[in-house]
Amino acid sequence: MNVTRRVAVVTGTRAEYGLLRTVMRAIEGHRQLSLEVLVTGTHLLGPAHTLREVEADFEVAAKIPMQREAVTGRFADAAALGRGVSGFAEHFQRAAPDVVLVLGDRVEPFAAAAAASASGIRIAHLHGGDRAEGVADEAWRHAITKLAHIHLPASPQSAERIIAMGELPLHVHLVGSPALDELEEFSPLDDETYRQLGQPEIVFLLHPTGEQEEVEYARAKELLQMCASLGRMVALHPNHDPGRDGIVRAIEESGLPQRPHLPRPEFIGLLKRARAIVGNSSGGLIECAALQLPCVNIGTRQRGREKPAHVRNVPEWNSPSIRVAIERALIPSSQAIRHHYGDGRAGEKSAQVLATFAPANFPIRKQNVY
Repeated sequence: MNVTRRVAVVTGTRAEYGLLRTVMRAIEGHRQLSLEVLVTGTHLLGPAHTLREVEADFEVAAKIPMQREAVTGRFADAAALGRGVSGFAEHFQRAAPDVVLVLGDRVEPFAAAAAASASGIRIAHLHGGDRAEGVADEAWRHAITKLAHIHLPASPQSAERIIAMGELPLHVHLVGSPALDELEEFSPLDDETYRQLGQPEIVFLLHPTGEQEEVEYARAKELLQMCASLGRMVALHPNHDPGRDGIVRAIEESGLPQRPHLPRPEFIGLLKRARAIVGNSSGGLIECAALQLPCVNIGTRQRGREKPAHVRNVPEWNSPSIRVAIERALIPSSQAIRHHYGDGRAGEKSAQVLATFAPANFPIRKQNVY
């Protein structure tokens, strides 16, 4: 087969870009594929302006503004969604990609998938079929699944869910999570960088869950104090979901070591030197499973997501239970952790699926199989 397929990859956040990067490199290096990088979402916002990281790795074909500086909340997300659908539609009309590839469950991939579906362009979806409550994440993830033509799930359980949703098994390709692809390439943080971060034993990474800002603030403040009483720590700023400002305010008031953003090599390097991660990040469940790093997962944000043995799950906000979970996570263990997120070749496998699928078997007009 000598067909060159144009694959437009959409990236909207720092975390999701860290996962997509190996997929993008595999597409770029495949002789039957051509890569087009579309940047949107919080990459275009301060303070991190992570667009620069994408531009350092790839040529960016287009920037699609969605969110606005210092404007957050559910209605702000709805307005951003509208801007995204319009912006992606305009780009797709000009560029006419063969496939639009999105990952996960946020408003940015949802906007791109909606625009691609309405434009009659095939959609490939990474990390479909997962369960994670988040803010509106699970609804958006499953909506993207129903729009998508090519499914690239991260675990057998997620693949089964996609098929149970009425998707044809022929269209479901278990590739694993690209979050695992580069882990061995990243070295533990060097001593000087680790010292600048306060030589942390605990990585604090708490994302908002859609509560009022004062609730997010109070919980973050309490958890920061608890972590600081149990060991050296560094606090990483959350993503840009509603409620973020409360968590950031708690971090800044704490006076503890903090970082608004760590590039993925430094983030993974930090995890390789830490003793535990505390909060509600999916990285604590996926990457940390492969890194054998204990995770304390708190609250509902990751409810429903698979939790390997390294996770100490505290499903409700209960201070005594959280403290006990952190204390136990910090106790060294020799237990080997098993997970179901693949073998670290998700990028390579995804590119091969995109290069070799037969269009006749993936019609633009989708049908429920039952």
